[in-house]
Amino acid sequence: MKSKTQYADTLHMNQLKWSIYNANELNTYIYEWDNLNTLNTAVLQSDFILPLLKHFGTGKEKLAIYREGVKIKAMAIIEPVKLGCWCTFQPSQAPLGCWLQTTENSTEYLGRELRKVLPFPSLVFSITQQDSDLLPIPPQSKTLTTSHYIDTACITIHEEFSEYWMHRGKNLRNNFSKQSNKLKRNGITANLSIIENPKDIKNAVEIFGEMESAGWKSKENTAININNKQGLFYVDMLTLFANKGLAKIFQYKYNDIVVASDLCIENETSIIILKTTYNEEYSKTSPSTLMRKEEFEYIFNNTSFRRIEFYGRVMEWHTKWTNEIRDMYHITLQLPSIKKIRRIRNIFKNS
Repeated sequence: MKSKTQYADTLHMNQLKWSIYNANELNTYIYEWDNLNTLNTAVLQSDFILPLLKHFGTGKEKLAIYREGVKIKAMAIIEPVKLGCWCTFQPSQAPLGCWLQTTENSTEYLGRELRKVLPFPSLVFSITQQDSDLLPIPPQSKTLTTSHYIDTACITIHEEFSEYWMHRGKNLRNNFSKQSNKLKRNGITANLSIIENPKDIKNAVEIFGEMESAGWKSKENTAININNKQGLFYVDMLTLFANKGLAKIFQYKYNDIVVASDLCIENETSIIILKTTYNEEYSKTSPSTLMRKEEFEYIFNNTSFRRIEFYGRVMEWHTKWTNEIRDMYHITLQLPSIKKIRRIRNIFKNS
């Protein structure tokens, strides 16, 4: 017969569990999902995740919820990738894998327990593309490994724009002056406009897509088109954010012609540049550089954001605007035996 302590321990353990639902159940748990997003990043808000599922989901995705009693401590959108292997849902349009947790439990514990309740055989579970600023890289163990994904960049706003601009490299500042003066000599007026009205989002995304489709991305079939999945996703998602005053589409014009554009979402503390494009016909005048200078000046001087996020692989042009670079990484949780087999296989492969 169990003692009172043993009974209490058993009851407590029974209250700690993951539950698995169809991903469309997220509509029922929007409040809980957003409330758990204590990391406070716009790309994990339900207004971003629901359009992702709508346009890029296959129907195989699951919503996983970890509870301690009645309190939700972790949530994830997950999908099977092959027999025995699961990972967080993350189409290429999403900078981060769909994983939320409190800091009360370790990522290793939560991931290990989730792997145990996934359909048999569940050998490997991966949490993809995590931001080391939001979810610190966990220590490696017998069941958990991490792998570097990319370096990403951001700008922390802690000074006036004039000071920030003076700290930029001489080449960037000279190029801006050179191109600006060239436009003036040619009678071209450059101006920045900001689209925030939900009714104007679709047209702005269509213009963005037309520029992108006219460039190199069209050849790789990765450009936004107002009628393809990407275009429909960005219209739906940006409209949801715009309805709450949390979306901005920057457009840079030469007279009345849009030559560059950024698609952005935001929260109280940061603005995230999701996608950027420019009209390649005007590439010699550096329209993206001209836009970005005026865009950042606006953000520094007219908003309360503390950070500008790029959430993409660090490119050479990023380093002209910032020296703040950090890791994005993957987490893999697996049976100890699987890790051992892989280690042995790698030894033979390299011998």
